[in-house]
Amino acid sequence: MAYEELLEDPVIQKYLHELVGPTGMPVAAAPPDGEVTDEELAEDLGLELNDVRRALFILYENDLATYRRLRDEDSGWLTYLWTFEYDNIPEKLEEEMHRLLDALAERREYEMNNEFYLCENDSIRFEFGEAMDFGFECPNCGEQLVDMDNARLVDAMDERIADLRDELNRPAEREAEA
Repeated sequence: MAYEELLEDPVIQKYLHELVGPTGMPVAAAPPDGEVTDEELAEDLGLELNDVRRALFILYENDLATYRRLRDEDSGWLTYLWTFEYDNIPEKLEEEMHRLLDALAERREYEMNNEFYLCENDSIRFEFGEAMDFGFECPNCGEQLVDMDNARLVDAMDERIADLRDELNRPAEREAEA
């Protein structure tokens, strides 16, 4: 899949935006063919050099860019030549989805195995032990804590977990489309 096609996908755009933020998005959204220096990118995109370097480093940390260093024989200065490695994006997205699935499953387990109480006045939630320690009164306002039903939250987690599992079980379908 070409970079242009990848970058048209809203999921991939959101993923890159989450990684590099709004100031780094022009860098992430404009991968050049071949190697490029951070100075060239800053000039081409009209961005501050530090913003470009920050975005490149984040992409590097996430295995979406690599660099090679060249030392100028006369000055001793180092030049970094950057290459974008966006072929890794689908794999990285899948890893993120697995991490999210694991975190949601863990949180669901926590929600299922604990009893919660709520201060309706301050919208603060307490585990049973905390509520008991406070005499079932909110430590902020003194209001009586009420038993909290978290069934809707658990149901929403179940739905999201099912959606993620469905999405993760579709790699063969995506490969057939490519």
